[in-house]
Amino acid sequence: MGRGGCGAGRRAGADWSPRGWRLRAANGGGRHYCGRGAEGSPEASPEGSPEAPHPARGPHSCALVPTAPGAMGAGTEPPGPAPSSVYLDYNATTPLAPEVAQALGDAACQAWGNPSSAHPAGRKAKELIAGARESLARMVGGRPEDVIFTSGGTEANNMVIHTALRHFQESKGQDGATPHIVTSSVEHDSIRLPLEHLVKESLAEATFVPVSPRSGQAEVDDVLAAVRPTTCLVSIMLANNETGVIMPVSKLSQHIHVLNQKRVAEGLPRILVHTDAAQMIGKGRVDVQELGVDYLTIVGHKFYGPRIGALYVRGPGTTTPLHPMLFGGGQERSFRPGTENTPMIAGLGKAAELVSRNWEAYEAHMRDVRDYLEARLEASFGKQRLHFNSKFTGSKRLCNTCNFSILGPGLQGRRVLAHCKTLLASVGAACHSEKGDRPSSILLSCGIPYEVAQNALRLSVGRDTTRADVDLVVQDLVQAVAQLGEDGAS
Repeated sequence: MGRGGCGAGRRAGADWSPRGWRLRAANGGGRHYCGRGAEGSPEASPEGSPEAPHPARGPHSCALVPTAPGAMGAGTEPPGPAPSSVYLDYNATTPLAPEVAQALGDAACQAWGNPSSAHPAGRKAKELIAGARESLARMVGGRPEDVIFTSGGTEANNMVIHTALRHFQESKGQDGATPHIVTSSVEHDSIRLPLEHLVKESLAEATFVPVSPRSGQAEVDDVLAAVRPTTCLVSIMLANNETGVIMPVSKLSQHIHVLNQKRVAEGLPRILVHTDAAQMIGKGRVDVQELGVDYLTIVGHKFYGPRIGALYVRGPGTTTPLHPMLFGGGQERSFRPGTENTPMIAGLGKAAELVSRNWEAYEAHMRDVRDYLEARLEASFGKQRLHFNSKFTGSKRLCNTCNFSILGPGLQGRRVLAHCKTLLASVGAACHSEKGDRPSSILLSCGIPYEVAQNALRLSVGRDTTRADVDLVVQDLVQAVAQLGEDGAS
């Protein structure tokens, strides 16, 4: 099925470690080697010997490869999951696909030049970045010139908010009006917290539209009802990271496009439309033309890529405004200055290639495994004892996400996970992992009762997760719940 997850779904530590990657010579050397001997082998010309050429003086070859157990020497093996563990937290992060790790390693050793330099080393890096930009554009149905590389999703989201405020100020002049932004009550913290800060500083006003307890969505009518004459941005995520509910972004964009035509005629500022697509990419179709958005956030580590990101902008600086938050060199057409991180960009480009080629197969596989998981949970715990927090009438959801609660006293999600011996998962968003036993604000916003939300577990399957993995996980959950019951009775 074209699955490429480094084997992370199955008993991760047995044959793979998320941190078990290192650089070595592409021709088979057992250590990081970027020099070249007489025959191209590390042994022929050890690093540091007089015969070994400096990496900058000639061709060199290296690759990023998984380490075998013990290969790094006694006591030096990086920590990883236990041999019997099953990772089901793919909404939090994903491992590097092997092809991505290879591309990243190759770029680190072979495209190390400054992309702004005119010599061959610089041109090689520049060409690689251009290729990655094309891959990302193809993945989301846009143009290469519409892709701006960022450090991650948080920077991309903040850049959109910053741009919307600047654009409003330029459009409204000095009349003293305060810009207004509309978003939902279930957005990622990289949207919610910047807006709360701006409101606190009296730099903006914000409306957090509650999601419907019936659909789990930010309903189009509710979002439109929140629009004011001073509204400059509507930002609604494409899919929620905890429930997996897919938001009606395309329909919303269509309505705002019509609304903008009226606003322009009335001398009101244009409303910009943004969606954070972090959770959707790699799990379903993402096409900026169909979505009709001005901005779309891309997050590499959610689709088996490295931990950088990108921002799609429909005609940056021309059709759609874009204002930099940083000032320096002219990289990324001065929208995001700073010497480019070529290896990470190369890895992101390769991850995008994999998604473009295989997303339908990925989606079908993950949906099959997710559905099997939910069937096994019902068979093991009974329908009366389970509440699926991610199932809403009439709403579509991510193919890989199962958010559920095992009902009963003393079965808080964190307690259940603490008693699991196999399952690696979470109770919600990773960025909220230190909030104790407080239930997820996302689930509460969706109308999930407090005592049910407190017991929530979020399991998210990946490209390599199998039905056998699911059987192990369900068995693990059954024993954890039984143990908690015994502890409570004693």
